[in-house]
Amino acid sequence: MKRRDMLSTSLATVAAGGLAPTALRAQQAGASGGMPAQSPATIPDDPEPQVNDIEKYPKCKYCGMDRKRFHHSRMLIQYSNGLVEGVCSLRCAATSLTINVGRGTQAIWVGDNASPAEVKPLADAEKASYLIFSSIPGVMTRHSKVAYSTTEAAEAARVANGGEVVDFDKALLAAFADIAESVATSRKTREERLKRAQEKKDK
Repeated sequence: MKRRDMLSTSLATVAAGGLAPTALRAQQAGASGGMPAQSPATIPDDPEPQVNDIEKYPKCKYCGMDRKRFHHSRMLIQYSNGLVEGVCSLRCAATSLTINVGRGTQAIWVGDNASPAEVKPLADAEKASYLIFSSIPGVMTRHSKVAYSTTEAAEAARVANGGEVVDFDKALLAAFADIAESVATSRKTREERLKRAQEKKDK
């Protein structure tokens, strides 16, 4: 399945139920001053946005999290019109790709956990291997999705931590599935809270 088709399907089945509201809440909070200062949407005339990306895009575009702190899970997306968005994780990357579904991508980068560097360098996200559903703690999600520039590194991590090694598209679909699960849980919790409040009011 082509990525644009996959994202369009995900937008219809997942985002309409809660992914878009998640992003909108972040944007609305930012507009009202409730979020940390956001990274600029794009830096003009920057042919290499991946160079010193943490300095250029220190905060996640959608949740405001510190991208240096989450250097190992951070991502950077460059769209075909020059728009660049720095995010903290695959979950927020899924938000970005959904909102910008009509735009093509020039490049997508992700923190490379195959590297021993103190701050992980960026690797080509679409060529990376991802360890999903392992015991490694997740970022912005209950199920972690950890990127490695080599399949060998991903397999070694799988042996140590369990899980499954997949490509970018499958990792992205897993991120959408986690978002759907989170939305369903939040909706159920809200409905139960409203029901208890109504029952208390009726007494």
